[in-house]
Amino acid sequence: MGMLRAVGRGLAAGAAGTTALNAATYLDMAVRARPASEMPAKAIDLIADKADRPIPGEGAHQDNRREALGALMGIATGLGVGVVAGFAGPILTRLPPMMSGLLVGAGAMAASDVPMASLGLTDPERWTVPDWVSDAVPHAAYGVAVVATLRALRDRS
Repeated sequence: MGMLRAVGRGLAAGAAGTTALNAATYLDMAVRARPASEMPAKAIDLIADKADRPIPGEGAHQDNRREALGALMGIATGLGVGVVAGFAGPILTRLPPMMSGLLVGAGAMAASDVPMASLGLTDPERWTVPDWVSDAVPHAAYGVAVVATLRALRDRS
């Protein structure tokens, strides 16, 4: 498979996975009436501080930019993991679908949680069972959607 084709398939799969992750996350928020995570916005603050590039604006304007940049960071992560999965597609599509989906989901979870832990924003050793579930289930949905999309695109060619 050509490099451009792998990137395109990965971007499509990553977009599908990101949509599935967001849907699962918002469903969890609606069912449990829990607030949105503050981690992405806090990560943006830390990254901006380390880069010596403050978030422009003040008050609500700055808060809105912080929230938007955090969401964009999540989308970029989802697309990036999707591209990696696109290159691994020939291997992933040979494994049982659920196994490959959970592997991709675990990779996506690591791609978001490891940097947050490295920045000191979270400590998975202190997470409760509901914390793990609210993180693992959406990432599993991401992985399953990524693999389903890669399989569908493979079947079309």
